[in-house]
Amino acid sequence: MTYAAPPPTADDPDSERAQFGRRLRALRRDRGWTLSELAERSGLAVSTLSKAERGLMSLTYDRMLQLARGIGVDMAELFTPDGTSFAPGSFAVAAKGEFKRQETPNYVYEMLFPEIRNKAMVPMMGTLKAHDLKDFDDFVRHPGQEFLIVLEGAITVFAEGKAPVTLRQGDSLYLDSSRGHLYASAGAQDARILVVCTEPDTTEPAPADASGSRV
Repeated sequence: MTYAAPPPTADDPDSERAQFGRRLRALRRDRGWTLSELAERSGLAVSTLSKAERGLMSLTYDRMLQLARGIGVDMAELFTPDGTSFAPGSFAVAAKGEFKRQETPNYVYEMLFPEIRNKAMVPMMGTLKAHDLKDFDDFVRHPGQEFLIVLEGAITVFAEGKAPVTLRQGDSLYLDSSRGHLYASAGAQDARILVVCTEPDTTEPAPADASGSRV
């Protein structure tokens, strides 16, 4: 079944976008920063940050990493101030439907265990709405390593320096996330994937990648 995205709106105060926007605004204001100052620290455009704060757009994974690094927090803190740190002996269970949703023009992210800080990995389910390389402005690049398995449908993997690869249900991939990469549905239907990324330390701000890729 093809997934139809709802149009961006700030009218629903309980929407995932609105909740994320309020949290982002609180983090920025707690530090006494203007949007311009946060833009300079994160490498994201002021317009992008403004739309995110107003619940008008969601951020892709690579942009969330940039944002967390710019603020100097664990990425989990972008979702909630009440998270817990993963420690030796920790054990966490998530029921079906327990995730934080981030929806962009090309991807729907379902972030699993978003409240857990200091994770070594970031697991997320995804729906691929893009069906062609032309749907993207640029490749995605971010620190770490990445595992992917196709749950439903078929996908095309585009990676810098590599010929496109088609993966079908049950096929998997492991890559260096710093290599530019993109995922698109290969058939008429939107594909479903599970992705697990290693999570870099974002609590120590680093020079941000100012690329403004639309993904």
